[in-house]
Amino acid sequence: MEKREKAGKRVFFVIPAYNEARSISKVVKGLKKAGYKDIVVVDDCSRDRTFQEAKRERIFVLRHIINRGQGAAIRTGMDFALKQGADVIVHFDSDGQHRVEDLPAMVRPVLDGEVDVTLGSRFLKKTKMPLARRILLKGSVLIQWMFYGVWLSDAHNGFRVLSRKAAQRINITSDRMEHASEIVEEIVKKRISYREVPVVIKYTSYSQAKGTASFLGALRILGKMIFKKLIG
Repeated sequence: MEKREKAGKRVFFVIPAYNEARSISKVVKGLKKAGYKDIVVVDDCSRDRTFQEAKRERIFVLRHIINRGQGAAIRTGMDFALKQGADVIVHFDSDGQHRVEDLPAMVRPVLDGEVDVTLGSRFLKKTKMPLARRILLKGSVLIQWMFYGVWLSDAHNGFRVLSRKAAQRINITSDRMEHASEIVEEIVKKRISYREVPVVIKYTSYSQAKGTASFLGALRILGKMIFKKLIG
């Protein structure tokens, strides 16, 4: 855990979760073992025991009474973390894809005030992934550049760290997966300082089976992005 956290800076983790009873306890235990205590799990009306498993870990657990989507869950968690006095907010996956080992490099630039946002990139460090997913993600990078004029090495990576100021300024209105593009749009539009940081994403059979980076899902996100631009 970062020394500056011990000096009083509060780092909150916002973990959106939907039907992650198999993995949520392991993810939370990993963060607690690393010394992090302010952990917020937002159960997005799971059909399994995600809520109960998270509650057993004695952390902050919030619950949507209807399934609203990952974007809504992140927004709920961020609002709660800010009210609790968070100085830094980390977006962390509930399926075990994000590594605790990458947290120091992700958190430190924000804690030190070098930037207001760090964005994890799986393409700045060698990460094994299915070819179809690699092609899809590279295509998303191009689309992101066309829409928002920002060239990132990775797109739709849910591993992010935000300063309190950035979290207060970024307005997430998309309930579902298109929130990832919306966050980038907000960063660019509001000129929030950011930096990409190399991370390793752990692809397991479990996480891939639950993955949202399908061609159909990507097409839905693209369609919503186009519609938003046309009416914007």
